[in-house]
Amino acid sequence: MGNILGNIIGGIAGAATGLIEGGPVGAAAGGINGLVNGGNDPSGLPNISSSTDPTLPITQAMDQAYELENLQLQGEEMRHQVAMQIQSQQFNDVQDEKAEQMREINTLREVSMKQREADDKIVKEFIKTAGGE
Repeated sequence: MGNILGNIIGGIAGAATGLIEGGPVGAAAGGINGLVNGGNDPSGLPNISSSTDPTLPITQAMDQAYELENLQLQGEEMRHQVAMQIQSQQFNDVQDEKAEQMREINTLREVSMKQREADDKIVKEFIKTAGGE
């Protein structure tokens, strides 16, 4: 009688949960599930409850292995991100150095052009004085 009462209470609880989460269709599905499962017990196995389920340690071990693998993947992703940041910083440093060198070259060109202009002026003056003009 206790198992039947558990199934009825499970059906009512399942129907209430289904109604809240999924409306009338959810209430029907939740009620049927609660009646069949009788609460938390697996369907058709009234002797096995959530606390005595023999697959529980295996499931927990699999969850822990999954979490460890996920943590390792996150660590690897972080290492890749750091490596990309270092590479990006090195690239930026090289680009900055190239830009500075180009500025220096342009400055030297400008100075050279001004020197040529000054030299041309001197040569023209020399030609004027040497030519007797």
